[in-house]
This record gives sequence, structure tokens and C-alpha cells, in this order.
Amino acid sequence: MSSITIRQISITESDTDAVVNAANSGLWQGGGVCGFIFRAAGAEQMTEACEKIGHCDVGSAVITPGFNLRAGYVIHAVGPRWTGGGSNEQTLLYSAYQSALRLARENNLSSIAFPLISAGIFGYPLEQAWQVAVRACRDFISVNADFCIDIVFAVLDDYIKATGEKILNDSAG
Repeated sequence: MSSITIRQISITESDTDAVVNAANSGLWQGGGVCGFIFRAAGAEQMTEACEKIGHCDVGSAVITPGFNLRAGYVIHAVGPRWTGGGSNEQTLLYSAYQSALRLARENNLSSIAFPLISAGIFGYPLEQAWQVAVRACRDFISVNADFCIDIVFAVLDDYIKATGEKILNDSAG
């Protein structure tokens, strides 16, 4: 049976099959979560792997090895920058989660750790980011009932965790 949980841990310490990088479309080493993942995985190796791929559209995802991470894979999902909500941000963010989960299924991965995509330096409002993330994951689980996956959200902050847990619990009823 699939599950969604929220844990207060660094995503780079996750023992899931894959971790998700909140990537930019150029797949360059960025700041925030992206920078931490690149450094923990081995920046040179990760940069080389991403350069071979070259680009990833907003709302899409690509996969690379995890290199020095506990996770065997990194799924680079590109969420939208928040520009006020009128530029298709919700659809693109939903698609980024769905794309990452499809890659997990295609690679027969049984666990995945997400950051809260687009809610950091891309500026997506926290509650709205959680609502999209939870809906995308629940929808994936519903449509893929024959596939069992443990979805973990790795967050570092008490408030972000509590906000996510409230939205996760509210959406269950």
C-alpha cells in the first residue's frame, strides 16, 4: 500500500530509492535544495550527468544516478517560478510532481523523497505549494493503485512540516 509522509530531515540524508531535486530547467547546480543535492551527490559527477541531458522543461523531470547519496537516483523535477498565480503555475507544479512519480514507476522505485518544489527560492506560497504537492501525489497513487510507493516529503522547518501535515490530514477526509 502506498503512503505519503512528511519527515523533518535533510533530503540528502534520505534513505529512499530516489530523492527529488527541485531543479532549474538548465539542470545547473543551483542554490537551496538543488545546491545541497549536487554537493552531497558529488558536484562534478552530477554536473557531468546533467550536462549530458542538457535541459528539462518546467513541469517535467529527468533522472540521474545518485552518486554519493544514500538514494540510488536523483530525479530532477523543474517547478515553476511563482509570478502571482496567473502564469499556469499550479498546472506546471502539479506536472513536475507527476513527472517525477512517473519516472519512479518507470524505474521500479519503491520510495521517493521530495522537497516542497518551487516553495523555496522560486517563491511559490507555502500553503498553495503543499496543496498542489499533496493533490499530485494522491492523484498518482489513486491512478496507479497497482504500484506501491512510499512518498516522503523531506522538510527542515517545524512550520513547513506542520503546514504540510495539516493539508495532508485535511485532504484525507
